[in-house]
Amino acid sequence: MFPEIQKVTDKAMVFLQQKALSALYIPKRKLHMAMNNTNSPKVQLLYDLCKSTFTPSGFSSAPSLPVHKLCSLLDTIVPADVGLKEESPDDDGGHGFFGLNRVAQWAQPITYLDIHECDSFTVLYAPFRCIHVHKMCIFSFPTSAVIPLHDHPGMTVFSKVLYGSMHVKAYDWVEPTCIKESQEPGCPQARLARLVTDKVLTAPCGTSVLYPKSGGNLHCFTAVTTCAVLDVLAPPYREDLGRKCTYYVDYPYSTFGNGTQISNGKEEEYAWLAEIETPDDLDMQSGVYVGPSIRV
Repeated sequence: MFPEIQKVTDKAMVFLQQKALSALYIPKRKLHMAMNNTNSPKVQLLYDLCKSTFTPSGFSSAPSLPVHKLCSLLDTIVPADVGLKEESPDDDGGHGFFGLNRVAQWAQPITYLDIHECDSFTVLYAPFRCIHVHKMCIFSFPTSAVIPLHDHPGMTVFSKVLYGSMHVKAYDWVEPTCIKESQEPGCPQARLARLVTDKVLTAPCGTSVLYPKSGGNLHCFTAVTTCAVLDVLAPPYREDLGRKCTYYVDYPYSTFGNGTQISNGKEEEYAWLAEIETPDDLDMQSGVYVGPSIRV
């Protein structure tokens, strides 16, 4: 009789243990969601959103919704989210963008910090330091530092000024293509472009987006004060796939404009862009990213 009672008792104990354990069980889906809640660093949330949004050729779906989601997230990111300390705009000695200290500031290099890179996207942080996502990177600019006019072939780029002020001048190519051959020695072939943006962005401000053929795909950055910019590039530069970064110099429309009709807008809204080699005075140095690490 005792053995039978023992069997019943053992079965009861097993049942109670299983019931207790089931109360502690967390399904894998809920566990994954818990690991990716709002306590995750924003740079991790940005990485995760980019990873689910982009393919090596660009967006994984119709772009309007992912653009809105990415902009909404980027709009919430502040310097501390990427390991930065906001620098004072007064660190130029009080001389300002056009002041006496400009030459000394110009001599300082732009710093870039690599965070992560993949075939689908790049995130860049530029104070007038920069962060790249899949390539995530940070660019840091001292006052008056410049990234010259350059293009983003076949790419979509999100830019978020984290602190400070930055002047942006951006163009899109005029279609159909209009090219002029100069008759003057030393003046190169130039292509007509239309001015899209020519303004100063000061943090806090919304995220800017440029597209392969609109939104100011060719742009130039100039640091009005020390500043930081977070960029997301999708897909990133890759020369063997035709995504080479090309630099340009812009000429007023009147330089080559004779005989070319402007069908939309005024002459001052157009310029001729001529390709140049990478400028010798483009001084960049690598730094060390000290923000939150990313789980890939």
